[in-house]
Amino acid sequence: MSNTSTTPPCSLPGDPPGGRRAVAVWGIGVAVYFVAITYRTSLGVAGLDAAARFHINASALSTFSILQLLVYAGMQIPVGLLVDRLGTKRVLVLGIVLYTVGQFGFALAASYPAALVSRALLGCGDAMTFISVLRLGSRWFPARRGPMVAQVAALIGMAGNLVSTLVLARLLHQLGWTTTFAGSAVGGLLVLALVLLFLKDHPEGYAPAPVERATHEKGYVRGQILATWREPGSRMGMWVHFTTQFPAMVFLLLWGMPFLVESEGLSRGTAGELLTLIVVSNMVVGLVYGQVIARHHAARTPLVLGTVGATALMWAIVLAWPGAHAPMSVLVAMCVVLGACGPASMIGFDYARPANPPERQGTASGIVNMGGFTASMTTLLAVGLLLDATGDNYHLAFLVVFVLQALGVGQVLRLRPQAARRERERIVASRVETVHVPA
Repeated sequence: MSNTSTTPPCSLPGDPPGGRRAVAVWGIGVAVYFVAITYRTSLGVAGLDAAARFHINASALSTFSILQLLVYAGMQIPVGLLVDRLGTKRVLVLGIVLYTVGQFGFALAASYPAALVSRALLGCGDAMTFISVLRLGSRWFPARRGPMVAQVAALIGMAGNLVSTLVLARLLHQLGWTTTFAGSAVGGLLVLALVLLFLKDHPEGYAPAPVERATHEKGYVRGQILATWREPGSRMGMWVHFTTQFPAMVFLLLWGMPFLVESEGLSRGTAGELLTLIVVSNMVVGLVYGQVIARHHAARTPLVLGTVGATALMWAIVLAWPGAHAPMSVLVAMCVVLGACGPASMIGFDYARPANPPERQGTASGIVNMGGFTASMTTLLAVGLLLDATGDNYHLAFLVVFVLQALGVGQVLRLRPQAARRERERIVASRVETVHVPA
């Protein structure tokens, strides 16, 4: 890849200035995402309790997360289109209402079907948060801040996992199912008030171009999606997200706690500490990756492939370890490496962002985000089915991770030259336009 293709995006005419107000407004959006992550991952520490409460087996338990992610993945492109047309605030308000109702419904659910409906509502609301936060960042901060802003948003949002593993897990056993989940729904009401009172789509004087009449005409949606999909950077971003995100997502969302307790013989407390380690590692690595990519765009693909390789290696070591259980040092190393999966998946957005004009940023983010959650959903289902088929043999069930990683790496390597060539063309074109902007 040439030097031209690896130059980070520079400030362009009309770029928003950032500043303290930008941080405050964007912070409200990140708080919405933080609550969504808390709700999304709450089942990860309650999986064994849910199985007992609803009298279900492993594959039925995995259906909770599969349905939630199916709704999430299926909503990504529609949400991207909604953000492009309606703006961030309206979409965030709708998302908060849906995920709060879903979390409260999950608290009161007395049957498996009612709990499934609640998780579906939660997934629908959750789907509206991260794309909106990315759009909010692009409207309030200069383009050159894009990689770091996205990584920090993900970092703070992922801290919601800490609430799940450190707070909800403890409250669940102290206060019980209904009180814990119903109490957590209060967080949704708080961020709803903040959004309604203080959030703005963009700073004064930096409003986007008015929506053209064409956006209301037949074929606009199809044209928007096709134009975004034709960009190699959009497809590259989707496969990067697909390949990197799902190992940690599957572990945190559902199967990590049962695996560590039932297969590795750890106590719930120790297993919770290892899940917390993944989140802490995610936050630290996210800061490092964001800084590296902001300075050296050429590091994007090496970071992606390096993360995938390290993840595959640690999974192989744990699953192939002779004897009943892997030693704690190996499990700790695996959790540290899994913490890099989230930051690596964020690199996918940094391929799609420069490949698409501002009016397609929401749609592009939706396509990228759909990748990782499709892989997560597939893995959750496959692991649940394999556990039932093999008598709860986690070591055989988790082999599906390698299959999806191999598929994703093949696509990333195939698309990399096309994405690099197209990005070079766009960078050259933007520099020419900048030179001809009147003073």
